[in-house]
Amino acid sequence: MWINEAIKALTIRLVDDEGNQFGVMSKEDALAKAAERELDLVEVSPNAKPPVCKIMDYGRYQYHQKKVDQKHKKMQKQSEVKGIRIGFRTGQHDLDVKKKQAEKFLKKKDIVKVSLIFKGRELAHVELAKEKLMKFAEDLMEVASLEEGPKKQGNNLFMILTPIK
Repeated sequence: MWINEAIKALTIRLVDDEGNQFGVMSKEDALAKAAERELDLVEVSPNAKPPVCKIMDYGRYQYHQKKVDQKHKKMQKQSEVKGIRIGFRTGQHDLDVKKKQAEKFLKKKDIVKVSLIFKGRELAHVELAKEKLMKFAEDLMEVASLEEGPKKQGNNLFMILTPIK
């Protein structure tokens, strides 16, 4: 038998496990009815006047709630950050393949980080590289929005694309 110790009222409103109301009665009578059915007495609404208690199998209720919570947790999608790496001299066909890959990631609701890597003297042409990244982003505008524009970090230039809701 389980009863919430916070029940201070002498009278309570009692509801059984099928939703039938027994009306207002004393706490002792409610405990007797719960013991008669071999179930628990659980306080459902402590702020009501008089407090509402329910006769139920509390262990079964907890088990059911745990299963419902697990189902909701499983249904949530955690977005990942996927990376696409391109070079300063990457050809158009290779860029098209990378765009298709990025589009596939974005359709799965993943965030895409596009990195352009500079090698040697390519670092002198940062403006051309920014134009290349912006063209890459424009081609994906139907499935993505630009969260963070091209930023230079060391000898990399990167931008972040997020899927459109």
